[in-house]
Amino acid sequence: MKAGKSTLVNALIGRRVAPTAVGECTRVVTRFRYGPADRVDVVCRDGERRSLPLDDDGMIPQRLGVPLSRVAYVDVTLTSEKLRDLTVVDTPGLASTDAMVSARAEEAAGMSTARADQAAGMSTARAEQAVGVSTAPFDADIDADSASEVAAAEAVVYVFTQAVRADDVRALDAFRDASARLASSPINALGVFGKADTLVGGAGDPWPVAGPLAAQQAELLARTVSDVVPVIGLLAETGEAGRLTAADGAALRGLAALPAGELRLLLASVDLFRTRPAPVPAERRERLLGLLDLYGIGFAVAQLSADPRLGTGELVRRLVAASGFPRLRETLEQAFRWRADAIKAGWALGRLERMAGHTRDEHDRDTLRDAVEGLLRDPAYHRLRLLDAAQRVATGAVPLPADWEAELTRLATSDDPRWILRLPDAGADELAAAARAAANRWRVYAVAGAGPAQSRVAQVAHRGFHILAQQVRR
Repeated sequence: MKAGKSTLVNALIGRRVAPTAVGECTRVVTRFRYGPADRVDVVCRDGERRSLPLDDDGMIPQRLGVPLSRVAYVDVTLTSEKLRDLTVVDTPGLASTDAMVSARAEEAAGMSTARADQAAGMSTARAEQAVGVSTAPFDADIDADSASEVAAAEAVVYVFTQAVRADDVRALDAFRDASARLASSPINALGVFGKADTLVGGAGDPWPVAGPLAAQQAELLARTVSDVVPVIGLLAETGEAGRLTAADGAALRGLAALPAGELRLLLASVDLFRTRPAPVPAERRERLLGLLDLYGIGFAVAQLSADPRLGTGELVRRLVAASGFPRLRETLEQAFRWRADAIKAGWALGRLERMAGHTRDEHDRDTLRDAVEGLLRDPAYHRLRLLDAAQRVATGAVPLPADWEAELTRLATSDDPRWILRLPDAGADELAAAARAAANRWRVYAVAGAGPAQSRVAQVAHRGFHILAQQVRR
């Protein structure tokens, strides 16, 4: 709760529709999908649907007009192009910062002390429908509706703040245990720091801290999420939802014209920014805080100081880049969406194989089988086998050493050889050599020391790295 889930949802949607202040609508599951018109329906557990208008700000109203116990979910259809092939589901928080809930959290997770810094939230991005799963152990109040949505999602995004620290192993262990019970794994789950700018004070640059901290978190949560991405959610929402106006840009230019010392003092704290004399009216400064907060204001002013002719549109693009959101969006669009397509492709091939087995006409049967066998020989199909192998390893069905599991997960969930091989600056020759070396490691593991299940997984990984080496050299 209060980790920035709804802000991130608004950035993914490209509209500021999900309320970010705690209210009735933040305590129930909300689905956002594409529709021919903007519409909000409260779907009750008995199947009744009640339509609500968006409020004056274009957001879901805070009050739903139905007792929360009767609400199954809120169904929001929007004309946003970003939702044409994606459904985004916003769920209530996994854990509360309330002391009583945190105490229950520790008790459920088997921790002995009276303090849990875990403050995690969930958003899910998916393309199809839902099934059920058991609830998480560290918040007794998590509802079955949220658990079902998480179980059905093709991608799960856990949103948390710096309250989940890399050195707080107890809280991270609780997080990992809960995630396992919610049927998520590195194959379909991503961690997000939703408020990376709060890692440092004022308008200071958070990225020197956020990057290493996220890397530490990713290592500690390697069995839960594929990566941890730091994001400044407010900047992402403001930029992606087109909230920064020309008047806001003019106000930022007015601040950029201030002497450097005066500007530093103004940006030293929120109180000083609100109360110090400035060429921008107080109400406009308050709006800028709501759009950008101090770090975003400081970043925008620095950009305008360096280039006074910078247009508002280009400034917005730079703000989005500075938010870290493009990396998150790329992961969701390329990796997770590919996995959804892979699942559907595997299902289709399975149906074709069954059809071939039940076809009476010999010519038709041979034609289908030849076609399926041809597809199975295609290197692209091997990605389906990799995904299946990685899923079995991630869920514990086939145990592997942690470093081998992490390497297999990277191979199955990405097509970026530099990320897979952990060689961000390598050229084609070095990448090809590293891929061949990895293929040889997995081949040796398959024939020496591995059990039957591990050997089958290792053979899949061996071929996957062999194919990767060939692709790199093309």
